[in-house]
Amino acid sequence: MKRAEQLAKTRQAILKTATTLFLQKGFSGASTRDIAKQIGITQPALYHHFNDKEVLYLAVLTNLCGKVRQDINKVMRKQQIDPEERLYGITEVLRKHHPLNVYDQYQEAKRELSESAQRKLDMLFTMDYLEPIADFFKLPEVHLRPDLLPKEAAELFIADLSPIFKSFQPIGGHAISEEQRTKLILSCILRGLTVPATASEK
Repeated sequence: MKRAEQLAKTRQAILKTATTLFLQKGFSGASTRDIAKQIGITQPALYHHFNDKEVLYLAVLTNLCGKVRQDINKVMRKQQIDPEERLYGITEVLRKHHPLNVYDQYQEAKRELSESAQRKLDMLFTMDYLEPIADFFKLPEVHLRPDLLPKEAAELFIADLSPIFKSFQPIGGHAISEEQRTKLILSCILRGLTVPATASEK
């Protein structure tokens, strides 16, 4: 194998392994030493491809976030589905790409990164998560409350997904399926925790 091909193969292996470890352990929990060890290369060899851990992390996120945006856009292009089904599809995209809570990992990384890396992370999060999800809240059939902007609603939505990433007691108990549980949580996010009082109760 030619050297250029070997270098390209090694770079892809680094990105693939780093993606898995960063998503499983977060930015601070995954070390470049662990990444290099899993691939079977030295840490200096890894730094030949990526100058430091931040550069590698942002390369991973650039690739991952692009895939998330593409998948959310596919859900948004679907015809004749109601808002809750569309939101369920968006949620499944996030769960497909993120084994852990999206918002928690984003906030944890921000605390650890340099200012310039934080700005790049914010740009990726806004462009590939907030903006396409905000498009959902712009749909006329969603009826977004007037005191919220679509982008604000998107951020609140992502922050409210904690129970879906198994961070809490299973909502709805053990008698319902994962799909039913997810749809119950999404219904609560969209409709609130209470039902409107009937005329006779007012």
